[in-house]
Amino acid sequence: MLVVYVLTMFGSATLLFLIQPMFARMVLPLLGGSPAVWNTAVVFYQTLLLAGYAYAHWTTARFGIRRQSILHLIILFSTLLVLPITVPSNWVPPTDTSPIPWLLALLFTAVGLPFFVVSASSPLIQTWFAHTKHQTAQDPYFLYAASNVGSMIGLLSYPLFLEQRLRLRDQSWLWAGGYVIYLGLFLGCTFFVWRATKVPETQETASKADLKPLLSSEPEISFWRRFRWLLWATVPSSLMLSVTSYLSTDIASIPLFWIIPLTLYLLTFVLVFARKTIIPHLMMVRIFPVMLILLLIVINAQATRPMWLLFPIHLMTFFVVTMACHGALANDRPSAQALTEFYLWVSLGGALGGIFNALVAPLIFKTILEYPLIMIVAAFLPLRAEEISQIAQTRKLGWRSLGLRLDLGLPLLLGLLMLGIIQGVQMINMGLSSLKIALLFGLPAFICFSFARRPLRFGLGVTVMVFASMFYGGDQGQILYTGRSFFGVLRVYQDQAARYHTLTHGTTLHGMQSIVPGEERKSLSYYYATGPIGQFFATFSGPEAKQKIAVVGLGVGSLTCYSQPGQKWTFYEIDPAVEQVARDPRYFTFLRDCGPTAKVILGDARLSLEKVPSQAYDLLILDAYSSDSIPVHLITREALALYRAKLTPNGLLVFHISNHYLDLKPVLANLAQDAGLVCFVRDDILINPKEGAEGKFASQWAVMAHNVADLRGLAQDKRWQELKGQASNPLWTDDFASILSVFRPFRGFKSLD
Repeated sequence: MLVVYVLTMFGSATLLFLIQPMFARMVLPLLGGSPAVWNTAVVFYQTLLLAGYAYAHWTTARFGIRRQSILHLIILFSTLLVLPITVPSNWVPPTDTSPIPWLLALLFTAVGLPFFVVSASSPLIQTWFAHTKHQTAQDPYFLYAASNVGSMIGLLSYPLFLEQRLRLRDQSWLWAGGYVIYLGLFLGCTFFVWRATKVPETQETASKADLKPLLSSEPEISFWRRFRWLLWATVPSSLMLSVTSYLSTDIASIPLFWIIPLTLYLLTFVLVFARKTIIPHLMMVRIFPVMLILLLIVINAQATRPMWLLFPIHLMTFFVVTMACHGALANDRPSAQALTEFYLWVSLGGALGGIFNALVAPLIFKTILEYPLIMIVAAFLPLRAEEISQIAQTRKLGWRSLGLRLDLGLPLLLGLLMLGIIQGVQMINMGLSSLKIALLFGLPAFICFSFARRPLRFGLGVTVMVFASMFYGGDQGQILYTGRSFFGVLRVYQDQAARYHTLTHGTTLHGMQSIVPGEERKSLSYYYATGPIGQFFATFSGPEAKQKIAVVGLGVGSLTCYSQPGQKWTFYEIDPAVEQVARDPRYFTFLRDCGPTAKVILGDARLSLEKVPSQAYDLLILDAYSSDSIPVHLITREALALYRAKLTPNGLLVFHISNHYLDLKPVLANLAQDAGLVCFVRDDILINPKEGAEGKFASQWAVMAHNVADLRGLAQDKRWQELKGQASNPLWTDDFASILSVFRPFRGFKSLD
């Protein structure tokens, strides 16, 4: 019997965490590779999880086990009618407004019912198990650990196994098959709980008679206890999305990175709800302020290097804080009688954390400010029974308590001290040094750590450190502009020597322009004249120049500096904020000075190109892969067929594939071979010091044509190497593409630095 319940919990969680990345992959061709797609999907899943838990709680209180099981089985079987899961036809995202409402509606339509019915099963099964005669039935929470093991396996198996071996259509049918197996396991749970609750069901007692046996009594749950559950669940949920966004935006945009924080998040549930203690809660509580203070120093100092050190600090702090919060939840769990209510508050906290990060924060913050803010909230949390009693006692004494006065006064003095140090350091211009960092952040952090035994004092200390650090300007140059959209955080910098303006999208450079008089029209970074793209335009100039040019990816408009009289340029850009910055003469003037007639079409490039007449362009440049969260749907067999249909017979395709972690050459080689095209690539990696000082970056570009003759002299240049397809490399299609197949974590490519 126990095996059936464990397998059912395990299976339901596996299905839940398979459907999430699978459907996100289905949506990819419509919204590109933005991390915001995943964050929005997480909010939807958390909200639907809340709905499932609310349904479980309501039906448990309203119906008896038998009527509840019949109702749930009806919903389970009705879900078979909407399988297999697919993206409905004729769904096109908006280009002039935020796609978040559209994405939420799509998720609800396509996966709403399957996700809801499976998510509701977890609290139901645990409640039913509590009604059996098994020796562990009095404390069924260990089943939650089994559930989260299934979640981890489902999450990790998708990118590591399923995505690399199965097409989306096959994945969807596999999920449907797994659902049928899960349905059989659920029927087994129903059988065992019916056998354990054989009681007469008369008129008024029938609905609740089978809820009474085997459940220990639970005293009335207070408002403050429920509120603690809510906070202990909200903080880890928000922190999970915060650390994902922050590391992907400000440190390094690593493909599939979102898996790591989510896996750690699930692992904490496994550890704290296990039947035997694996990591003591007290240990996590004691480490908690140490890691929080260490992370605070790193963030306040605006540290972005070295990545090998910063990533572990952020992830370890996230793990410790989440373990402390979830450990407090596990220690304060009620008896099985209140199990469904407990999970309802936990799921509400998870949903609130996701909603704040994915929907609210991008609207009210220009940067990933939600990260330090949620750390502030975490610092206030009481995580031990004695801390809760301490707060209750302080609340009773009020201002008569010396402790409360010190709780308020000492953090205020800390804030004044930190502001004074920042002002003094900036006045004497100490430069970047260990002494400067120690004075600015080390000393205040040490003082704040001494507050750790009192949550109110410690929380206020962390608060004043976060807000005082905002007066620190940093050493990375002047920030001229900061903006945030659905697709990420944009920043315009002016370097310390006042020679360049740069546009960055997180850690990815989108463009660079000289502000030195007379050099404003010079293409820099990976568009440099002696680089591959500069050589390409030098080859196709004068009589050989292409007249109708389309570019996917606007950046700051650097490529327009290669425009020639009579040419027509069209840019396709998915992020409206990028166009706004590129057209603002305070920051960049390429479009104004070099491409005043250039047209910018907003929206996903593939969807936009489908509306273009055949043979509309002579040259199509794909400049959308330099980010490490690449839009996979722009580099598939179907995408290539679309590009060829929009090109003239002798038209050319150019791909900018500079990337920190992804080697896209095998993908292009197989696509070219499949389409009967030739493909050449130039790796311009070694940059001489003189050009590097002038703003040239290493870059990697590829070009495709119908035949070698169409490439003119490029094919004879030894710097351009022909790519040949290999059967060992998978052919990317809309239905099959695996980032892991081209992931090179130690590639060391420096073009984006």
